[in-house]
Amino acid sequence: MKIIVASKNPVKINSTQNGFSQVFPEVSLEFIGYSAPSGVSDQPMTNEETLQGAKNRAKHIKNEYPGASFWVGIEGGIEDTEDGMEAFAWVVILSNDQTGHSRTSSFFLPPKVRELVLKGVELGHANDQVFEEHNSKQKGGAVSSLTNGLLGRTEYYEQAVILALIPFVNKELY
Repeated sequence: MKIIVASKNPVKINSTQNGFSQVFPEVSLEFIGYSAPSGVSDQPMTNEETLQGAKNRAKHIKNEYPGASFWVGIEGGIEDTEDGMEAFAWVVILSNDQTGHSRTSSFFLPPKVRELVLKGVELGHANDQVFEEHNSKQKGGAVSSLTNGLLGRTEYYEQAVILALIPFVNKELY
């Protein structure tokens, strides 16, 4: 089974690989990552924009690289609410005849990170500045920084990948 991930980011590829391997443990799986445009802001600022980015990435790679079994788009985003700046991601999985999607759990960013993001700094760069890290979005991300490494970005996205696969393993219900 060939799965194409709409990113070359190792976090997104690994979370997809981990999720699919758990859902399809008896199947031989091949994963390929390709860069794909999101068609939204570099830093999606709403739930809707983040979901649209994941959809756009999945649709783009499906059109560009036909012949796979699944195409996966993952988009991280934020939304500024009255309670603070919430961080999350959307996962969209396409096959030739179905779509599955799921959102990760969410968490709130510290005020210093929020302040930088509101000034136009992408979350990954804001996180690097506040936590004195380098390229954290291709590693543990803000979620790892804030949980002292208990939860990394790969594990964080993995659960949403599994949940987005629900329609594919329960075809009779969807």
